[in-house]
Amino acid sequence: MSNSSDAPVPNRRGFLKEAAAGAIGGCCVLVPAAAGIVAWLDPLSRDAGEAGYLRVAQLAALPVDGTPRRVTIVMEKTDAWTRQHAVPIGAVYLRRVGDGVVALHSICPHAGCFVDYQASRKSFFCPCHESTFAEDGSINDPHSPSPRGLDTLDVEVRAGEVWVRFENFRTGSRTKVPVA
Repeated sequence: MSNSSDAPVPNRRGFLKEAAAGAIGGCCVLVPAAAGIVAWLDPLSRDAGEAGYLRVAQLAALPVDGTPRRVTIVMEKTDAWTRQHAVPIGAVYLRRVGDGVVALHSICPHAGCFVDYQASRKSFFCPCHESTFAEDGSINDPHSPSPRGLDTLDVEVRAGEVWVRFENFRTGSRTKVPVA
């Protein structure tokens, strides 16, 4: 017969050590795993398509005489839980030139203001510093504070539709540097 005093006595310190080791080990496994899952599920870390071509207009909608037409660039935006359709991300001016199309960014390269096309003057006007640009986007005034003409964008015409590779560029720079 064994004596009840021979049975092992639960050690509180041993239990606390094992519980703490289990909690620390769980954190060491769960925190990186959770971070990996969040990164995998986060659509903002994936390419949203802004670097690719976006369909912006029908070729037939552009005036044949080369008058610029302002077109808002829209795309679908998605975050972790919502999807938004037709979100405006910028604007361009499209001009028919011969058989092709030229796209000019609607942002002034000087300070980032929106330019307007003035049909009566056949030129673009920046209200921030009163600079003007020709219909082809070049600087009209040699004393303009703008370091360069309006930025051109890559354009493709596919089956009567105009596709533009939309991107923004750094302002205040003499060279056209894409903004990441």
